[in-house]
Amino acid sequence: MTSTTNGMAGGGPTNTWGPTFDPYDNTPELIPMRTAAQAGHWPTVRAYFAGLDSVDKLSSASSLLADIPGVENFLERAAAESPGDPLPRTLLAERYVYIGWDIRSGARAQDVSRDQFTQFHDWLRRAEQLLIEICAEHPSYAPAWTARLMTARGLQLGQAEARRRYDRLSAHHPHHYRAQVQLLQQLCPKWSGSWEAAHGFARECATAAPDGSNSGALVALAHIERWLDLDSGEDAAYMRGLPVRDDLRNAAQVSVLHPAHRPDWNSIGAHNAFAFAFSLGNHWEYAAPHFAFLGDRASESPWHYVPDKKSSFLKSRKAALESRGGGNR
Repeated sequence: MTSTTNGMAGGGPTNTWGPTFDPYDNTPELIPMRTAAQAGHWPTVRAYFAGLDSVDKLSSASSLLADIPGVENFLERAAAESPGDPLPRTLLAERYVYIGWDIRSGARAQDVSRDQFTQFHDWLRRAEQLLIEICAEHPSYAPAWTARLMTARGLQLGQAEARRRYDRLSAHHPHHYRAQVQLLQQLCPKWSGSWEAAHGFARECATAAPDGSNSGALVALAHIERWLDLDSGEDAAYMRGLPVRDDLRNAAQVSVLHPAHRPDWNSIGAHNAFAFAFSLGNHWEYAAPHFAFLGDRASESPWHYVPDKKSSFLKSRKAALESRGGGNR
């Protein structure tokens, strides 16, 4: 195993006024989809999705489209006009999920009002009804099953039901990164899971996937979730510990740092997960190859967990690159 990247190795020159957290800046191939969606032009959106060459791209694009305000208007028309097509209904369902989560907010349950919860659940039930039909008609349709992992969590359907949904998806798409990220959230204690389940699933994803898969980043995400749950002082000590460092190193080496890795739309998020996790533990030498790959390409998650994400990214990148004599190139 090696600590070098392949393919799109390196994010280009770095600078002191970066980084960009905009997924469309980081993946310009997605811009035509956004343009068409903002214009409410369904034929162009449909053609864009038809041209995607992988399930992972389909799921990533679905997630980004669902975050565009107002797209539910043309998607409702498209779904009504093409009732047998899973795409418009799935995109619409995921948009409903995003509307619901925006109402709920990212606050802890005790800080969410009863009215927020009522609206949140109403939107998720609308999405769930669409998704049940789609999954019955198209049992291998990954975007619908992935969205159902979000509705399962939001509607508090339980660990067993969430795992059942993931297993149905993974029977057809065994290493689907976005679905793995969604189930990992469900397995955390904040959603009635356990650290044993969360870390176990993350390591299972890392070891079961082919060398070079993005799935190893689940190990980093699980440790980040654990860090978030610890009290001040304990959190830093946890991430600085050698067991965490070595767990991250091993996961990185079999995934995004493996010679077989071929960067795709999920690679930026995966490298950011490792860069963030290593930085939390001051393991600068091991964060360096991830920052070298990224350049200025940051991702909202997990950097949104710190107060000043831009400053934190820049300071961490500088320390990491200087640790191997890279300076702030």
